[in-house]
Amino acid sequence: MYPVCVNRVCRGVLLHTLTGRLSDCSITEEGYKTLTSSLKSNSHLTELDVKGNDPGQSGVEGLIDLLQDDSYKLKTIRFLKIPAAEEACKYLTEGLGKSPLLLTELDLSEDKLGDLDGEKLSALLMDSHSKVEKMKLNKCELTEKNCSVLATVLSSKTILEEMNLNNSRLLDSGVRKICEGLKTPVCELKILKLLKSPDAEEACKYLTEDCYIKNPLLLRELNLSEHELGETRMNQIAALLQDKHCKLNTLILRKCGLTEESCSALATVLRSNSSLKELDMSNNNLQDSGVKKLQNGLENTNCTLQKLRLSNCSITEEGYKALASALRSNPSHLIELDLTGNDPGQSGVKHLDDLLQDPNCQLKTLRFLGPAAEEACQYVNGILGENLLLLRELNLSGHELGNSGWEKLSTVLQDKHCKLNTLILNNSDITEEDCRVLTAALNSNPSNLTELNLSGTKLRNSGIKIFSTLFKNEQCSLKKLKFNCISITEEGCVALTSAFNSNPPNLIELDLSGNKLENSGLTKISTLLGNSQYFQTAASLKKVIKLWLQL
Repeated sequence: MYPVCVNRVCRGVLLHTLTGRLSDCSITEEGYKTLTSSLKSNSHLTELDVKGNDPGQSGVEGLIDLLQDDSYKLKTIRFLKIPAAEEACKYLTEGLGKSPLLLTELDLSEDKLGDLDGEKLSALLMDSHSKVEKMKLNKCELTEKNCSVLATVLSSKTILEEMNLNNSRLLDSGVRKICEGLKTPVCELKILKLLKSPDAEEACKYLTEDCYIKNPLLLRELNLSEHELGETRMNQIAALLQDKHCKLNTLILRKCGLTEESCSALATVLRSNSSLKELDMSNNNLQDSGVKKLQNGLENTNCTLQKLRLSNCSITEEGYKALASALRSNPSHLIELDLTGNDPGQSGVKHLDDLLQDPNCQLKTLRFLGPAAEEACQYVNGILGENLLLLRELNLSGHELGNSGWEKLSTVLQDKHCKLNTLILNNSDITEEDCRVLTAALNSNPSNLTELNLSGTKLRNSGIKIFSTLFKNEQCSLKKLKFNCISITEEGCVALTSAFNSNPPNLIELDLSGNKLENSGLTKISTLLGNSQYFQTAASLKKVIKLWLQL
């Protein structure tokens, strides 16, 4: 029908007829007000059809008021174009006690959605008489069928801008249905609230808008490596992880600038989120204080984490002890722990290694070393029959390691998890090139070694010159050097003297017996005896002299 003048119709027709049909007449809010006013004044009208028009925000309300007033004869008003929309309107009116056409916010919380068909609800919301902009379904047990209904609504051209599903339980399949609806081009929804807290909503927004992650609630693995996550952002992500809609299994936060406070937030997650199985916080400066915060989560029996990676996190002995304590309190789930690149102090390795022998502890993989060092450690362990990382003295006297063997040994020695105090390599097959490799390793981790014995090797002057670089290292803690019968001469003595003069060591014993030092070599070495920085006590001095007298 073409547009009509409502005033003329009201004066000339509606006041004298029983049925008024004005469907698809481009009538707007002002026209509805005119109709309402005219029908209040004087009308015999019992039925009115205004389908296909736009009543604005208040047009429907005036006409519905007439229906509810027994003083008027009007009994039927048809607003909705199709029967499906009428059925949905009737269903919701009965459930809500009020016509949904009067609402801008449709509250279907606590399962008021019921068995309403998606096509019918969509038909209602698509009708020009529906002014619903916001839909709430809080505290609902939404089935996959319910979510299909909502997906159909989202896929339809409506004016719906916000859907609130806070505190409702959805299956993963239900979330997928809703996400499919959101993808449709006609969806005008601006706000979708699924999560319990505002912080969780902010985290979801961050992941979607800043990290370009689609449908974060459907993820099973989230990798935010190299994203700088401050305290506020980390708290938001923790809130998301604690929400029942988040089913994340794996969280990777490598090099994210995490701090002690970040660990507090994640400890809260570990205490409450049973779905998280893998956590990687490597390459963050967590320190022992951060690990102690994590301990509060790890030791909680609600924590079901299976894999924890903390490589290169500046953790020391106290942190290792905290982890060991946590695993003793909650030994049932963690099967893999990675601590490569940290410094366990003197007892850190043992505290955790003991757990591998505990039948109550599920820990199967305890990783202290990188792949190359781990392979090397297994090689040395095979020779010794003992765990190298637990040893304080390593005696490989008489072993022929070959070039590859020395390289493997050196790979382990340079790792901070290796705490050797004494290294005995008497009569071994070490070559000049092996000396270079071994010295480089000891230079990178020099603070623990206090005794080095290379007696009976073919070290010669060239080998001594290479090892002299270690003696020049300011962190070198060597107290005893045994170089007897290694074929050094005055040239080797010059190298040793030069090294010790540049970096006065803690040396108390030097064994050079069995070498052809001759007077010139002895003279070079003897200059050290006159320097009180070297040999602190008379006993030490006598010891050194005694060794020389064996020449």
